[in-house]
Amino acid sequence: MGNLRIECKAFTELSVDELYEILALRSEVFVVEQNCIFLDLDHKDQYALHLMGFNHKNQLMAYTRLFDESVYYQGFLSIGRVVASPKGRGEGYGREIFGKSVEKVQEVFGQKPIKIGAQAYLESFYASFGFESINEDYIEDGIPHKIMVRA
Repeated sequence: MGNLRIECKAFTELSVDELYEILALRSEVFVVEQNCIFLDLDHKDQYALHLMGFNHKNQLMAYTRLFDESVYYQGFLSIGRVVASPKGRGEGYGREIFGKSVEKVQEVFGQKPIKIGAQAYLESFYASFGFESINEDYIEDGIPHKIMVRA
């Protein structure tokens, strides 16, 4: 299960093709599959590290973006836009990319607390990585979310 080839790049290091694949995957899942009309291009990609997981066919199967302390949440590192391709569901790609994201964000930016805005139905998934809900629930683009922190 899993076994993605992981690459991590700053925004300016992404090739045009890599950026296109990232945006296509995010749109496929967050806009089309989840039926949310929202502006995915939020001008934060330029400040993120982009963690990409490719399968053996060199297809983008999972992705996250990583933020240094106080870039997304004041006083916290952050991981966002956690997504796995529908073409690879059940392969453990989401778990693999998120586990690598937790490792990488602290490897690059230091052993600091991480704060995420998680879709509420995934609370137990994120809890399995040591994240706890801090009871700041909110609705974003019609989907219930929870603020979760890993100390």
